[in-house]
Amino acid sequence: MPILGIMASQISGHLANPAYESIATVNASGASNVSFTSIGSGFKHLQIRFSTTRSTTTELAMRLNGDTGNNYSIHYLTGDGATASAEGYPINNSRTYIGNDGSTTQPNVGVIDILDYTNTNKLKVHKTLSGIDKSGSGSIFFLSGIWNNTAAVTQVDIFGGSGTLTGKFALYGIKG
Repeated sequence: MPILGIMASQISGHLANPAYESIATVNASGASNVSFTSIGSGFKHLQIRFSTTRSTTTELAMRLNGDTGNNYSIHYLTGDGATASAEGYPINNSRTYIGNDGSTTQPNVGVIDILDYTNTNKLKVHKTLSGIDKSGSGSIFFLSGIWNNTAAVTQVDIFGGSGTLTGKFALYGIKG
């Protein structure tokens, strides 16, 4: 079989049964936070894609199921083309970070994966890859973190410190 025939048959199979399914999209304009609530259990993982500017330059953060306790731990790697740094925080944060320091004019774009979000036998792990240009002086941000809880994730809240968010946030379910 020609290569093109193999590729076409694989593509048509994926289109008929896509691995990603759109759950919800939020277009924020000056919102203090973006929330995805009542997330169903029909998927293996969740993915959030975002492009946002903020009214302040604080880091972009996330909470799961409204948990404001000190139950989040992270480690990350960031770089701006000239320097790189890495750091970790033990389980003592009231939120997890998902984006680098913000800009009021340049969008911070990224992808967040929340793995095994319904498995009540595991702590919830997430990973984020995001970046911001800032007209040539931007940075990238790669983070992994854990929510010290085995509950199924039914709500995701995204916020930018004390500022507001403007941009698009899309939640997808990933089939297992």
